Amino acid sequence: RAMRELNDEQVVVRVQGSGTFVAPQKVQATMIELRNIADEIAARGHAHQSELQLLERVKAGEALARKFGLPAQATLFHSIVVHLENGQPIQLEDRYVNPAVAPDYMRQDFSRLTPNAYLTEVAPLQGVQFMIEACLPPKHVGELLHMAENEPCLLMRRVTRAHGQTATLVALWHPGSRYQLTGGY
Repeated sequence: RAMRELNDEQVVVRVQGSGTFVAPQKVQATMIELRNIADEIAARGHAHQSELQLLERVKAGEALARKFGLPAQATLFHSIVVHLENGQPIQLEDRYVNPAVAPDYMRQDFSRLTPNAYLTEVAPLQGVQFMIEACLPPKHVGELLHMAENEPCLLMRRVTRAHGQTATLVALWHPGSRYQLTGGY
């Protein structure tokens, strides 16, 4: 009975024909509020580190421009940041930013400050939409997150609004074996 309860609580994993094993620990994050990942990691008593992979200006194609309510070929800022907890990658953040909302975005040091912390300061949140799905990541995402081939990700796509317009579009990739979203009231 005790083993069944531990299995139900995901403390152990039972594999038929092989035995019972300690389940890999999954990081938990809340969906209820928009939080800075560095703060979540610090609240667990762990060390946060960011690795900036890309920071560029891009011309928006029609679909991306439409999502921002901008004309095609409008300039957007684009960043890719890998967030690590105690040296292990737990999130790849692929973010597009409306320059009208955060004109100094390209001048930030995202190894010291997360994009979320900066944007929260300069563009107070007016609204947010989430879409969450489990999927296999593209090869480059899996490599940056140090994932096994064919390991699923938890992908959260998020659109934020600030100053009366779309501020950001972000895809947050989390290794399925190391991350769990939680929430409640």
